[in-house]
Amino acid sequence: MRATLRLHGCRSLKEKRSRLNGLRDRFGKSTGLAVCESYHADELQHAEWTFVAVAGQAKIIDQSLGQVEQHLSTNIDAELINLEREWLS
Repeated sequence: MRATLRLHGCRSLKEKRSRLNGLRDRFGKSTGLAVCESYHADELQHAEWTFVAVAGQAKIIDQSLGQVEQHLSTNIDAELINLEREWLS
């Protein structure tokens, strides 16, 4: 899953990291879920994060990514402007 975010009023990379580091802290330690900032790393007001989930059942993957999506929508200091899920088999 790729999430594109807009950080309104962000004035430095340090501020950007501060606003978004909670994503890595919260989801980066989850079993079966990998997370990374995948694009716009040096831009102040944009970010793209990629979340990769692996499990034996699609239902478990859907639940994991659903939790991430919920968190992105409600708990970060940024606007979620695009969210794409891609399934690989």
